[in-house]
Amino acid sequence: MPQTRKDPLVAGEIYHVFTRSIAKFVVLNNADEFERMYQLISLYRHKGFNIKYSKFVDLTHASQDQVAKNLVEENNLLVEIVAYCFMPTHIHLLLKQVSEDGISKFMSKVLNGYSRFFNAKHKRTGPLWSGRFKNVLVTTDEQILHLTRYLHLNPTSADIAKKPDDWEFSSYGEYINTIDPQFRICNFRDIIDISAKEYKKFVDDRKKYQRELSLIKSLIIDNYTG
Repeated sequence: MPQTRKDPLVAGEIYHVFTRSIAKFVVLNNADEFERMYQLISLYRHKGFNIKYSKFVDLTHASQDQVAKNLVEENNLLVEIVAYCFMPTHIHLLLKQVSEDGISKFMSKVLNGYSRFFNAKHKRTGPLWSGRFKNVLVTTDEQILHLTRYLHLNPTSADIAKKPDDWEFSSYGEYINTIDPQFRICNFRDIIDISAKEYKKFVDDRKKYQRELSLIKSLIIDNYTG
């Protein structure tokens, strides 16, 4: 059961959600592990996906495709994913809660599912994540826009990619239209009114970044302890 949070998460609102590995342990080491996290957030956003991912991967590819297709057609969501960025020791998500307790249920399934996979793969036991996920309410479309840029620039800020385009494990490719539509999981077009070309320029042009960063300072929770 998801734990009750001090400030309940509200359906229809958008939150910056952040979780870090315990002791900053590297929990996303290679493309296979990043891909597993992507698949978990893609599937568990749907209310109807109630099976363990380990059982899902045992299905034939045709059966997996049919399950995914049925989930999309049902359109019965816990959360909508607005943006994401996976880093070796932590993950950033920008989520819109659709159903009651949707974010808590979604995060519980994703983090527990990944922990089981990682511990089995690396023959380890014990927790993988440092406590409960952190969240901050995002209240304006302008904040959302700047926060997506912050998320997509995380790999360059951490000096693990020269350009956000070089980092495969974020939603940046969806924003600049370099990802095949069948692999897109984010819903942001109704929130962010900007073309792919304009968004790429917005991210690439960092001249005003420090000033604009102040617009979302309270929403950045890498070091959030509340």
